[in-house]
Amino acid sequence: MDKRKQVLLVFLASDSGVDGARSLFEEQSKKGVKKWLNTSIRNLIKQTQFAIPPLALMILASVEVEGVEQKICDLRFEELPLDKPWDLIGISVQTGMTLKAFNLADSLRAKGYKVALGGAHVTLFPDSCRQHADILVHGEADDIWAEVLEDLKKETLKEQYFPGDFPDLSLPRPVKHQLLDKQRYFTTNIIQTGRGCPYSCDFCNVYILNGNRHRRRAIDNVVDEVRRFREHDKRIFFFVDDSINASEEYAHELFSRLIPLNITWFGQATTMLGKQPLLLETFARSGCRALLVGIESLEPASRDTHKKTQNRSTELAEAIINIRAAGISLYGSFIYGLDGDTLETPAAILDFIRMTKLDVPGINILRPNPGTKVFDRLREEGRLLFDPDDLGAYRYTFGQEMLYQPKNIDLPDFIKSYSELTSEIFTISNSLRRGLAAPSAKSAVLLFNLFYTHLYALSRNDLMKQITGNGLKKS
Repeated sequence: MDKRKQVLLVFLASDSGVDGARSLFEEQSKKGVKKWLNTSIRNLIKQTQFAIPPLALMILASVEVEGVEQKICDLRFEELPLDKPWDLIGISVQTGMTLKAFNLADSLRAKGYKVALGGAHVTLFPDSCRQHADILVHGEADDIWAEVLEDLKKETLKEQYFPGDFPDLSLPRPVKHQLLDKQRYFTTNIIQTGRGCPYSCDFCNVYILNGNRHRRRAIDNVVDEVRRFREHDKRIFFFVDDSINASEEYAHELFSRLIPLNITWFGQATTMLGKQPLLLETFARSGCRALLVGIESLEPASRDTHKKTQNRSTELAEAIINIRAAGISLYGSFIYGLDGDTLETPAAILDFIRMTKLDVPGINILRPNPGTKVFDRLREEGRLLFDPDDLGAYRYTFGQEMLYQPKNIDLPDFIKSYSELTSEIFTISNSLRRGLAAPSAKSAVLLFNLFYTHLYALSRNDLMKQITGNGLKKS
């Protein structure tokens, strides 16, 4: 009898966020006690289990083909197990981490392993990936991964695999998470109810990758998955949909049916939830304790320019106050530096945070991801601060470098105003105050605020080095 084919699915660790942020200039700027302290804080952030498993790899690992055994390797927590003769190694590639992915793929192929590359970057920029892989897997791979595994068994692997269409999410597709070491993660209860987005915000690529309409899973399948996951992991559930309340009717039926299961859950929603009182009550009754909401900008000119047409700014404050009054803590995500923003914008953000009592404010700098409309526009306008023809020059960091010139604010003035804004928001005392005042999930709110106090200090440090001559130069 032929031995089972062995497949390894690899998730890369980033150098930022909860994976453990590090300075872009650490080797130059930190020595002795300062370097030790930064390393210790980074390790604490990494080890506090705010990491969640890679859902895409969980989905692929759940595809069962007789004669094939799959394993997930999460490089945030383990080394590559190259003591086994893997028949195929799959790597998920995200734009911003391409150099790391390509270097790993090249080293594995040099050792004689077959490598498959997939993920968002492969779908958007396949030409940049071909020389680094034996196989490219394009698009959502739910259906075609079984074909890859069957071809692996028959030793007839193709160079590329394309889905015929988006996967039909209404079909039962049970996800297994027993392949994961649950002690490594904040939770392994990662649930997705649908994909796609009807909006076309120019800084986002969800609608490009997953389609411009919502595709939803059957509610019966989602409820069964929650029930099954709960048997393996009793902790918090995280619904990873970008807008879990996008369909009020669907969300109301789903979470009404989850009430008897007595779970606790976090998720992501639009602020429109604050204008949906029946759904908001259902969320609270079903165990929702914290949500991430995308506020993005308070400036009407910025919202219009960047096609953020939903949830007008005049509705935002009331909606947030309503959500918090229902007992749900909020992470409110802003983007500072959009095309309608001025040096008056930080004061408006501060006033908004104070008025709404946001539990975790996130002050992001616009990331012009290659493959988005904002990247194309900034490229045409000559405002990118990295080589747009070198996709490896774009990297993911925790707001530690400016990748574009803001429209209405000089770069040094922008960095100064961003630094002053984050310095005022993120202090130890403010972290403690927000943690104590949070309507729920108080410990998570406190820890996020404390971590952000460190991470934004890191961001300010690196941005100042950029404008004093050590950072990126405009191409």
